[in-house]
Amino acid sequence: MVEQGADGDGAAGHGAAGAGAAWTVGQVAAAAGTSVRALHHYDRLGLLRPSGRSPGGHRWYGPEDLVRLRRVLFYRELDLPLPVIARLLDDPDGVDHLRHQHALLRARLERTRALLRAVEDELDARRAGVSLTPEQQLAVFGTDTFAERLARADVPPRDGAAPTPGESDVDDAERLARRTAAYTEADWRRIRAEAHAAVDAFATALAAGEPPDGPRAAAAVEQHRRHLDDWFFDCDRARHLRVADGYLADPTAAQQWDAVALGFARYVHAAVAAALEQGR
Repeated sequence: MVEQGADGDGAAGHGAAGAGAAWTVGQVAAAAGTSVRALHHYDRLGLLRPSGRSPGGHRWYGPEDLVRLRRVLFYRELDLPLPVIARLLDDPDGVDHLRHQHALLRARLERTRALLRAVEDELDARRAGVSLTPEQQLAVFGTDTFAERLARADVPPRDGAAPTPGESDVDDAERLARRTAAYTEADWRRIRAEAHAAVDAFATALAAGEPPDGPRAAAAVEQHRRHLDDWFFDCDRARHLRVADGYLADPTAAQQWDAVALGFARYVHAAVAAALEQGR
């Protein structure tokens, strides 16, 4: 092998570093994907000293040097500072090195998985048209899963009925995303206030003993339907009933509605169904 680059030319590379082959600094840098300057820096720090020199004083690296360099580069890939790497390399037990590297890789893998989940959650939220951060969602809605619940706000047509011509569930999701993508935190706070007002209207009717087909219940239905129509999607009475079907079909949603009052989800569903029937 022949000395290259900054350390000169023409020096043989066999036997000068002890038993076995030896490599020039240029050859080692090229093979390891690092720079000659970095190898010089490691030498000055005592992190990776070449095990031999040519008669002209040029660096020669032996097989053990390459093993040490591989460990240096691994730890550098994990963003460890050079003084920490130097301490790790002082441990002569290669098995301990492997165990330590394995532990570091597992820790990095868990961090990467957590970051991946966070990015996927953000993508899901943006697909649902919710641009709020989890902290903002928690402040506005009391939960950081609002995007998921919003995406389930509508359900497929009832009893296998055909969807509106030219529409599909995918189209609905895209329209919802486009419509809500520009909403600000102030918009979402207003949405929350209006949603609570609609729920309160139903609760007041139920507490007063109003039947689901009574005028107070009908007014609450219209208030809720207009809220969905104003903020989320075109919501005629038939689609409003599909949304109410979803409140019963989704155990989480039904539980949230029934937390207002016993049988509240079924009362709301019955009121929406009665409004549709009366409007025909």
